[in-house]
Amino acid sequence: MSDSAPARAILTDIEGTTSSLSFVKDVLFPYARERMDEFIREHGDEPPVRRELGAVSELAGKPLSDREATAQLLEWIDEDRKATPLKALQGMIWEHGYRQGDFKGHVYEDAARRLYEWADAGLRLCVFSSGSVQAQKLLFGHSEAGDLTPLFSGWFDTRIGAKHEAEAYRRIAGEIGLPPNEILFLSDIDRELDAAAAAGLRTTLLNRDGQCAAEGHPVATNFDEVRP
Repeated sequence: MSDSAPARAILTDIEGTTSSLSFVKDVLFPYARERMDEFIREHGDEPPVRRELGAVSELAGKPLSDREATAQLLEWIDEDRKATPLKALQGMIWEHGYRQGDFKGHVYEDAARRLYEWADAGLRLCVFSSGSVQAQKLLFGHSEAGDLTPLFSGWFDTRIGAKHEAEAYRRIAGEIGLPPNEILFLSDIDRELDAAAAAGLRTTLLNRDGQCAAEGHPVATNFDEVRP
């Protein structure tokens, strides 16, 4: 397949791509930070939570009490660290917020509309975000545009690899079951686009606010300008 031929799958980032950075940074992150201590105190004995707390200790390199693990998690939030157990626990907290209607997932109008159009045209749609798969499904499942989860056939988070490493995209291509050059990756981060291109994927930079720059990648200011 030549680079000019249509893609057969689209792999999209979330923050700054399908959804606004402000929703994640100004709504979701503060919501989880404010409730992290209470959540761990109330649910720390539940197996899924206990498993992630164990992973926090592993990443910290030493056994941590629940109080120490909470402090570590809050520190990671303040550092904007893409730690997998942090993302999993944030997702658990956000689930409560979505289900009780504290907020809805923000999705740009052009993104929602084009996702429907691409799905109708037979393109396979997948997500790759540093947020947990659970958090991804919650955002799209409780979005302002309704439940968008049926549009997607693949969900990937940092458990498959770091977003700035080419190997993660090779693994994703293998999971999708298509040659890398038949997959188009959309993101607003140049390091992610570089890694995807190194793995053979096609790329497009989403430059919604005019502040992004990524040499060597096609640029679109919204999903209407993306050319699969």
